Amino acid sequence: MGMRADWLSALAAFESAARHQNFAHAAEELHLTASAVSHQVRKLEARLGVTLFRRHARGVILTPAGRQLADTAGTALADLESVLASLRPGRDQRQRVRVTTLHSLAYTWLLPRLPQFARLHPDVRLDIETDVALTRFDDGGPDLGIRHGPGQWHGLAAVRLMDERLFPVASPQFPGLAAIATPAAIAASPLIADHARQGWHDWFRLADVHGARVEPRFTFTDSTDAMRAAAAGLGVALARGRIVQPYLDAGQLVKLPGPEMPGRWGYHIVYPAHRRLREPAQRFVDWLLSLDTQ
Repeated sequence: MGMRADWLSALAAFESAARHQNFAHAAEELHLTASAVSHQVRKLEARLGVTLFRRHARGVILTPAGRQLADTAGTALADLESVLASLRPGRDQRQRVRVTTLHSLAYTWLLPRLPQFARLHPDVRLDIETDVALTRFDDGGPDLGIRHGPGQWHGLAAVRLMDERLFPVASPQFPGLAAIATPAAIAASPLIADHARQGWHDWFRLADVHGARVEPRFTFTDSTDAMRAAAAGLGVALARGRIVQPYLDAGQLVKLPGPEMPGRWGYHIVYPAHRRLREPAQRFVDWLLSLDTQ
């Protein structure tokens, strides 16, 4: 059965009536008369050869066939509206900024600071995308990103945002916490790690602990999960200072004896080197750089 152009108006009328369970309310939403909505629905029922609504005095009730079509039509029309909105060069889209970053940084560092940005720039709309993979900044992609790394990526301009430091942490309720008085004692504890390229081997070397068998008991892809595991008392985690601070402030984790290790890499604001940032994206970058990151 081919889809003719005039089916769209009938499906829109049906979908609205299905949501409201009432032709009059659907008519108000679509700026039509109730009889026009009813006519569109009956036309659709005739073409399909099925009954979509059971009529009663106070409104309508979907039949099983109607429920099946309503679920699909609602999703399809919502998707279509979303695409049309993204193509429309309206004010909302011009003021929308897409930012990609790591989930751990968004959750523990960026989100607590966003209320300030919202107060200063109420007209800017932010889409925050989190992924461990390196995002492509092609046409239609994010405006900018915040990445953790050496500061040099092919085709990207990079502005250093802040440095990092690493140190061991554990839950205040971690069994045997009182006995951990030296870095060597940490080596005998269950260790928690993430997939960062700088980890426990580097820290024990800096702490002058030699000969320790560094075999993490738990390893997580994301630093946030490693922090939550430590807060749950599963072991000792090597925390990144930017990620762990909310857990320290809340008393869920405490620092353990030993040195703070300077991070080999820092956090950088990145964007395509071949194009200038749009004005709202530049405002977001300026705000990031104005934050106290000491």
